[in-house]
Amino acid sequence: MRAISRLIVAALVAIGFGNGPAAAAFPEKPIRLILSFPPGGSSDSIARIVQPGLERELGQPIVIDNRPGAGGTIAMDAVAKAAPDGYTIGLGGAGSLGPNISVQTMPYDPRKDLAPVTTLAASPFILASSTQYAGKSLREIIALAKQSGQTLSIAHGGNGTLMHLTAELLNRTAGTSIGLVPYRGMAPVVNDLLGGHIALGIVDPPSAISAIEAKKIGAIAISSAARFPLMPDVPTFAESLPGFESLGWFGIVATAGTPADVIAKLNAAFVKVLNDPAVAKQIRALGSEPMPMTPAEFGSYIDKEVAKWSAITSALPKSPN
Repeated sequence: MRAISRLIVAALVAIGFGNGPAAAAFPEKPIRLILSFPPGGSSDSIARIVQPGLERELGQPIVIDNRPGAGGTIAMDAVAKAAPDGYTIGLGGAGSLGPNISVQTMPYDPRKDLAPVTTLAASPFILASSTQYAGKSLREIIALAKQSGQTLSIAHGGNGTLMHLTAELLNRTAGTSIGLVPYRGMAPVVNDLLGGHIALGIVDPPSAISAIEAKKIGAIAISSAARFPLMPDVPTFAESLPGFESLGWFGIVATAGTPADVIAKLNAAFVKVLNDPAVAKQIRALGSEPMPMTPAEFGSYIDKEVAKWSAITSALPKSPN
C-alpha cells in the first residue's frame, strides 16, 4: 500500500500538482505590460526601449497595453485584479503606486494589492510654456499669477500624479493660486502646448525635450535640485524657490500574491536590461536615468515617497477616479 502511495505522489509531482504556478517554467506564454499613460509619453517610450531586451531575457513576447486615465489608477487597478501569476504586470507612475493615496479615491490599495518588482527610471519635471510665455522666468510667471485679474493655469498629467503634486508644490511654495488642469498623461499636455491651447504645463524631458530643443515650446524651470545636464540653460525651481525639488519615477509591479520566484525572475530580467549600456544610453538620451532596484528596495522607496509627499497630499481634497 505504501508503495502505491509513493507512486501516486511521484506521479503528481511529475505533472506539477501541488507546486502551483511558480513551479512551472515561467514564462510559458506572452506577458502583458499594462501602462498607465498613453502612447508618446515618457513611460511609453521607456517601455518600448526595454521591450526587446525583456523579450530576449524572458523568451516570450511582451505585449504593451496602454490604459491611460484617472492618474494611472485605471491601469494599476487592472494589474491589481489580474491573476497573480506574473503574466500581467504594470508600469505605473509614482502617483498611482502610492503618493496620491490622500489625493484620489483608489479602487485598490497600492501597498496591499500590488507587488513591487523594480523601479524603472526617474527624471525631473519641467514647467513648460507655449510660445506666448517663452523666455519668461519663473519669477515673472509667479508675479503674473499674483496680479489682480490675471488668470493662469497649469496643465498636468492627471490628478494624483507627481506632475499634479509638483504643480501643487509650486503653488504652496510661491504663494500662488494658479489653476491646475488634469490631462490623461504628459503627451496630450505637450500637444496642447504646441498648439497654443494652454499656456503652461508640467512635463518631463522624455515627453518634451524634442519640442523644447526645436523652440516650439519654452522651458521655464526644471524641478531637479541642480541644473539638468541635457538642458543646462534651464534654471531650476530652487533658484527662485529655495529647497524646491521633485523627481518623477516609473516602476514595475505585479499582482499581490504572485509567487516570489516569479517576481525574482521578472526583477532579474528588468535589472539586466536596465544595466545594459546601450539601453541605459537610450533612456538617458530621453532625459531619464535608469533606476533598477530589488523588490524590497522598491517597496521601501515607495514608502519613503508617500512620507515625503504627505504634507502636500493631506491638505488636498480627494478626487474621484
